[in-house]
Amino acid sequence: MNMHLINAFKVLQPGPFTTLQDAGRFGVRHLGISQGGAIDLYSWAWANYLVGNAWGAAALEITFGGLKLQACHDLYLALSGAELGAEIDGHSVEPWTTVCIHRGQILSFNQPRNGLRAYLAIAGGFQGKPLLGSLATVYREQLGGPQGDGQPLAAGDHLQAQAVYSSTQPQAAKIPSIERPDYSQPVMLDCIIGAQADAFSATSLFNFFNHKWTIDNHSDRMGIRLNGPLLSCSISNLISEGLTLGAIQVPPNGQPIILMNDRQTIGGYPRLGNITPLSCARLAQCLPGQHINFRAIPLETAFRQHLRFLRQFGQVK
Repeated sequence: MNMHLINAFKVLQPGPFTTLQDAGRFGVRHLGISQGGAIDLYSWAWANYLVGNAWGAAALEITFGGLKLQACHDLYLALSGAELGAEIDGHSVEPWTTVCIHRGQILSFNQPRNGLRAYLAIAGGFQGKPLLGSLATVYREQLGGPQGDGQPLAAGDHLQAQAVYSSTQPQAAKIPSIERPDYSQPVMLDCIIGAQADAFSATSLFNFFNHKWTIDNHSDRMGIRLNGPLLSCSISNLISEGLTLGAIQVPPNGQPIILMNDRQTIGGYPRLGNITPLSCARLAQCLPGQHINFRAIPLETAFRQHLRFLRQFGQVK
């Protein structure tokens, strides 16, 4: 087996927001730099698994569809996450599988059918200019991506990959059906109560866990804004603290914001708790206007869930 760098795809149409994402940028939050990385870590991980990539390989995160790529080589790729009507030369491509695309063929994505974000991984992984140890694209900070400037894909871009060639072609693979999320089902997110939860009124805590919340249109990779019952907190002035992935921050308007991968590193709004990493991945597939609910789980349960997920990809023993 040998490996070398090739032009994998030419971008014919970039879609509204398609970025290069890996597992994220860590060890730099003390510098005020965001984590970044795949906002749906679950789908990203399975896409790389399907083409035999190691944990951390960069893939494309395709939001809302609209992407059109032309293959510059024969390539093995995998799609996971949302169903965005993916097609190769007009023929449908099933998500959560590996497929082969031949040089000159066009891979296109339409609009969301089920979920919001799809992931495209290629055998060998997409390449770019690593900054602070990662290719993760963070637009606000102008970091990461194919050119290292934090920009989403643009028409005319060429995407490079560390192509893998072998005397035996990999067979098409699918992940077990039990591992494939159904984004059409009601959304229940796991929440660990903590931080300043005891400063919220009993009514607010009851409403948070017993009412539906609606995804606000002004949501992005930095934070998912929610609309629902007004939450009240006795804290009026809070010294800024470090913010974690999935933190449930409640500003003075009483409407929660769930902080995601491109969040700021510190914040001064009270936090009711934190949703789990796997719940963050599920939330990342919710469309504006979609309803979600929360349930409280113990920290130990959340820890076991995440360990099981990481073991599937050899990240823990």
